[in-house]
Amino acid sequence: MTSQYAAQMAHRRGLTFWGQWLCAITLVNLLLILLVYLRVGSLNSEYRVVMILTVLGSVPVYSTMQVYHKRHGMLSGLGRLLVGWLILLAVLITIAFITQTSAIFSRQVIIVWGVLGFFIQAASFLPLHWLARLYSRKVCNERRSVIIGTCLTAHELAKKLSRPNRVLALGFIAATDTAGPAPSILPLLGHVDEIREIITRLEVRRVYIVLPMAQAATIEALYIDLLDMNVDVVWIPDFGSMVLLNQSISEIERMPAIYLNESLISSHPGSLLCKELFERSLAGVAIILLSPLLLIVAIAVKVTSPGPVLFKQNRHGCNAEVIKVWKFRSMRVHDDSEVRQATREDERITPIGSFLRRSSIDELPQLFNVLFGKMALVGPRPHAVTHNIYYTGKVRAYMARHRLKPGITGLAQISGYRGETETLEKMQLRVAQDLNYINRWSLWLDIKILVKTPFTLFSKNIY
Repeated sequence: MTSQYAAQMAHRRGLTFWGQWLCAITLVNLLLILLVYLRVGSLNSEYRVVMILTVLGSVPVYSTMQVYHKRHGMLSGLGRLLVGWLILLAVLITIAFITQTSAIFSRQVIIVWGVLGFFIQAASFLPLHWLARLYSRKVCNERRSVIIGTCLTAHELAKKLSRPNRVLALGFIAATDTAGPAPSILPLLGHVDEIREIITRLEVRRVYIVLPMAQAATIEALYIDLLDMNVDVVWIPDFGSMVLLNQSISEIERMPAIYLNESLISSHPGSLLCKELFERSLAGVAIILLSPLLLIVAIAVKVTSPGPVLFKQNRHGCNAEVIKVWKFRSMRVHDDSEVRQATREDERITPIGSFLRRSSIDELPQLFNVLFGKMALVGPRPHAVTHNIYYTGKVRAYMARHRLKPGITGLAQISGYRGETETLEKMQLRVAQDLNYINRWSLWLDIKILVKTPFTLFSKNIY
């Protein structure tokens, strides 16, 4: 993607966000003014403060939730709007509780405003979102494109461009005599020698060059050849089998830079700080609410088998730092030095341990790991140090999963990759999901994983 095109897209996204946000927040504040006048008779200073806080707080909340992003459908957008509005209301209520000012507000006004506020925002969201997507489709249809290259990366690009609100991809152009995989979505339009004729005939406005760096001479020749034509040329390097983590393209003092492997900690420090504050706060609340269950399970573990209540195992955390991960002990005390995962009918598991493992209650003490900052609620599941030593070198990019703090649950767990991994192929699939999570990470993805986790707790693969 060229920097000019990226700037244009960022500008359009900004206009889309600020336009819809301004309309929604204006309606919400007008609604609050109306309710206050009907109930109280005058707009007191405390309600003016609420209006100011609503304006200031809605920007980071709605931006983080990507409420107005055009790529989301109507239902997804409404869902994000609802979650964002609830988060904003929770922030306002928390501020009122901390400042001990909640008593000065009319509860009827606040409750009605909270309920109607969402519906009035939804009423403005639906037509504006539809118009934004309609305009985006019109712009995309005018940006007719072709893909030079027929490798797997080229076909992956074709799939992505075929999604709604993307550019109109017309087909592939072969760069070599060997065409590669047969096109399954787009047709093969011809050979690279015919590129100028194809561009003119099909009124192409963008050319994607998807070739490996080994064909640098071909890439340069194409670039020079197309300089006099009215087309945008975008080079998407084919890195083949390389595992890329959080890859991005930027500029360093106006020099193009391709980030093959960038840590989320360095690229999104503010977002990760929000993730940590959110998860540690949620862990603290969960510990308080679950304290009766934690106490009952601790007693049950103690009286049913000799040994400690908690099992503390060395595992690798962020940046491969060795941490102590807490669990309720579900096995009889044994030598943990050998690489041996739990299996079905494992003789080491205690009677109550079997239930604890199947229900994942044995993982609850890891809430303290989250509270102390050593783990996250959502992230790649930590494996035993001995397991990591065994799989490193056997499973591709295995240790790359430690670019983030390990989590109690994760994308791999809700995707069905839980329990025993008796083959390297199964471990590779789990690692692939962990790397997918690192590349796709967002606070919204974390929330979706947390919501889906309870529905996977009684998987048949857990023992």
